[in-house]
Amino acid sequence: MKVTLTPKAERFIQRMIVFGGGGSGSYFRLSVKPGGCSGLSYDFHIVEQPEEEDVAVSSNGISVLLEKDSAALLDGLIVDCEDNLMNTGLIFTNPNAAASCGCGTSFSAKE
Repeated sequence: MKVTLTPKAERFIQRMIVFGGGGSGSYFRLSVKPGGCSGLSYDFHIVEQPEEEDVAVSSNGISVLLEKDSAALLDGLIVDCEDNLMNTGLIFTNPNAAASCGCGTSFSAKE
């Protein structure tokens, strides 16, 4: 199981942890939920403890938790960050996505 955070995404997530009141033991939890323009959307938040069946991975010093039911859809994911006058936020490049809409947070899974 592999998730890659770019240096820009790392900085953005570290800011999320600090401004969200988290500490050095906080986790970036990532999952896939039904919804969005293409059928599935990414859901992420900072948590202090893993849930029982979470899959733990690490990318450049950041502890990432993948929800068990989402792990297969997130394997190989590359998380980047966009920060410009028009948009600020995470960008997901997923090898398991068949299609994605223009919003960047919604996708449909490959068969």
